[in-house]
Amino acid sequence: MATTERDYYELLGVSRTAGETEIKKAFRQLARTLHPDVSDQPDAETRFREVVEAYEVLSKPETRQLYDRFGHAGLRSGGFRPTQFDFGGLSDLFSAFFGDDVFGVGGGARSRRGRGADLAADVELELVEAALGVKRDVPFPVSVPCSTCAGGGAEPGTQPVPCKRCNGEGRLQQVSRSAVGQFIRTHACPDCGGSGRVVERPCPDCKGAGQVIEERKLEVEIPAGIHDGQQIRITGEGHSGALGGRAGDVYVRVRVKPDERFVREGNDIFSTVNLTMTQAALGASVTIPTLESEEKLEFEPGTQPGEIRVLRGRGMPVLQGFGRGDHRVLVNVAVPRRLTDEQRRLLEDFESSARDDTYHADEGFFEKLKSAFR
Repeated sequence: MATTERDYYELLGVSRTAGETEIKKAFRQLARTLHPDVSDQPDAETRFREVVEAYEVLSKPETRQLYDRFGHAGLRSGGFRPTQFDFGGLSDLFSAFFGDDVFGVGGGARSRRGRGADLAADVELELVEAALGVKRDVPFPVSVPCSTCAGGGAEPGTQPVPCKRCNGEGRLQQVSRSAVGQFIRTHACPDCGGSGRVVERPCPDCKGAGQVIEERKLEVEIPAGIHDGQQIRITGEGHSGALGGRAGDVYVRVRVKPDERFVREGNDIFSTVNLTMTQAALGASVTIPTLESEEKLEFEPGTQPGEIRVLRGRGMPVLQGFGRGDHRVLVNVAVPRRLTDEQRRLLEDFESSARDDTYHADEGFFEKLKSAFR
């Protein structure tokens, strides 16, 4: 990660309460200043990548919340890795982030000839699968070069011709004069859509687009310990680029279904075990579910509600790290709601024979109870 010590809010020059619009505006201004294509500062490239990384984190609610709570260490443990961008210029950068470019139009010549679009796919896992790590076949529709015209968009035997309006440049310039000087506004050529060429006889299969949609299935390896909502980036498997450009990427978003037996918090797993009043008083052996299997736990006589049994290293694996969290088992003691006359009599006899030390509290009970709430 490029900015292990720098504060992301400081890098963008915004407050920690800044909204989405303010963050986007700050990033746009800094990107225009620091991009290596326009800046002659010796550290421009390094600072530019830092700003891009900061925007990547703060523009997404899930990574921003993780960063606000735990800082850079939380991002690393959560599996965040900054994207290694390979943009030809500011036009491509803004097109990737915002769907537009520095010229203020959707898709200039450079972006039309460049990298293909990214796409998103979803995969759903059980919590146990997220703990073990699995491989899943993920289906998704993707654009690929048309086999009939080899991606050129023209009918076989013909070739696209340079656009006459822009002379094959893909862009048009409009010059205006004012009291303070001359202004040049550049925009995509409306005749060729910014490609610089015109297909006079379109391919019958792709209708001149050069691409067709096909269903693809990709085997994705999902690492153990992944969190709900995290994404896995697969480079070069997205939509194909126009005119032979590099294909985009696939972002597989992982959804971990809730498990009625467990609650996950970070890398720790929490569950409850229900003991009857007599089991808690007399002691019992109870089988509980864990992420791997079932385990028998022994409870001493006098077990109190709110006690926690900790199974060390039995929680979720640390994503892209070492070790595992813990499995914490909270004891719940069930009190009978309906009693027969005989049961009531027996309990009344027990209560009348109880002594001062019968209910003597464990000195550490309240600390255990507070730990359970934490």
